[in-house]
Amino acid sequence: MNFETGDDRRMLAETLRRHLAESYGFAHRTRVAYDAPFHDPAGWQALSDLGLLYAFADEAAGGMGGTGFDVAVVFEEIGRALCPEPVLPALLAAKLLARAGAPLDALLSGGARFAVAMGEADAPYDLDGIGAEARESAGGWTVTGRKSVVYGAGAADTLLVLARGPEGLSFFEVAATDAQVVPYGMIDGGPAGEVLLDTTPARPLALDRAAAEDALDWAALALAAEALGAMEAAFAMLVDYLGTRKQFGQPIGAFQALQHRTVDLRIEIEQARSIVIAAAAAMGGPDQSHRASQAKHLVGRIARQVAEEAIQMHGGIAMTWEYPVSHYAKRLVMIDHQFGDTDHHLERLIAAVRAG
Repeated sequence: MNFETGDDRRMLAETLRRHLAESYGFAHRTRVAYDAPFHDPAGWQALSDLGLLYAFADEAAGGMGGTGFDVAVVFEEIGRALCPEPVLPALLAAKLLARAGAPLDALLSGGARFAVAMGEADAPYDLDGIGAEARESAGGWTVTGRKSVVYGAGAADTLLVLARGPEGLSFFEVAATDAQVVPYGMIDGGPAGEVLLDTTPARPLALDRAAAEDALDWAALALAAEALGAMEAAFAMLVDYLGTRKQFGQPIGAFQALQHRTVDLRIEIEQARSIVIAAAAAMGGPDQSHRASQAKHLVGRIARQVAEEAIQMHGGIAMTWEYPVSHYAKRLVMIDHQFGDTDHHLERLIAAVRAG
């Protein structure tokens, strides 16, 4: 496996990191992430103008990437900057629409905004528990049901809704104005919402359950990479704090116990990076689901450890709203609960082993 980042991806990472550092400083992030619309519409447009979304599709679909490494590079920088823009829904929509053979021009240019409505209150992760129903009548297709914690719902023009039709699970395109969307901000910042559908007009997409499973794998990779970026940022702040905070006349980073804990964290983060690389390399191949679940499971566990250790070694200041570590810690913990937590993905891995 090649662990080196190519020139194109390195340039993408550097450009995105520089842009986010200039446009999404911590003070700006806290202003926009927790008040409606829970992101910065101008910031979203700037990211679109930067060409960020083109990294989510291959050249045949009008993009400039679309590989696992392209996605991982983008989301690592998103996590490093703690950016609250609804980039993940755009990734999932790009993968689903490309799979359905639909045009991607409007999405990739930022002219159309999408949200993917999959999870439900009684089935946050499990596709078998999906209760939303799609029916066809003389007037066309309609969808009825409720989708919960739909990321980016309040900022979307179009919803891609997973529902159960006559032939099983499939996705249906729904205009956001036709659905009842109740937007809110997540506890760690960023837009989400409840989507209520009652015989809502819909257009079927040529997608099946396999498309939903594929989307979940891409979500797992993206979130694992985002957590990696957030862990790197939190770790850098911790190392800086240990080198400047003094006790008994010397930096607390000189104390051997804290040195050992810091080294242990560095090792864990490098393990997280290795599994993200493995998952990125596996996307599109026979090991995609296995590697994606491995990444989401392992990174979820390590992210919680990094969040806890960063707070403990900082002390009380890390619990304050004004200090960035508290926000990184919240995001790291909440990433584990998006699109399958550590327990869910461990169960997927066990089931796969038992199935042979």
